[in-house]
Amino acid sequence: MERRARGILAVVRLLRHLAAILLLPGVVTVLVPALLVDDPALGPVWPLGVLLLAAGLGMMAWTIGLFATVGRGTLAPWDPTQRLVVRGPYRRVRNPMISGVLGVLLGEAALLGSWELLGWAGVFFVVNNAYFRLVEEPGLRRRFGAEYEDYCRRVRRWVPR
Repeated sequence: MERRARGILAVVRLLRHLAAILLLPGVVTVLVPALLVDDPALGPVWPLGVLLLAAGLGMMAWTIGLFATVGRGTLAPWDPTQRLVVRGPYRRVRNPMISGVLGVLLGEAALLGSWELLGWAGVFFVVNNAYFRLVEEPGLRRRFGAEYEDYCRRVRRWVPR
């Protein structure tokens, strides 16, 4: 019976992660771009787009994996990590997940030669910058206290030292 319970728990954890991925980066990088681009076609700098898209997806996968294994939570604010994640790309910047999503958006814009997607990437960054300063960071300070304060002193929000 214990083995069955562990299996069910693993499925529930996987579903939590999939829901968070579909609702957050999925909407931002798939649904909204699909609504913004009328006639998709390769843009003049599509090779750059492929590189940015691949790098962004790689960063997203890496950070989601760290949230699950190290942080024991998801990327979603309603199902946050239980531990502060300061490994991997989080040693260099505090928001590599957002950097990954931004890489995907910029990659899509370059791939398709879309000014609309470039504008969407800008809106995404501005909104997230405000959200992190006003909501996310105060919440992390409350949850992790001195550990998060020390992390903020050592690691910058967007650009590595």
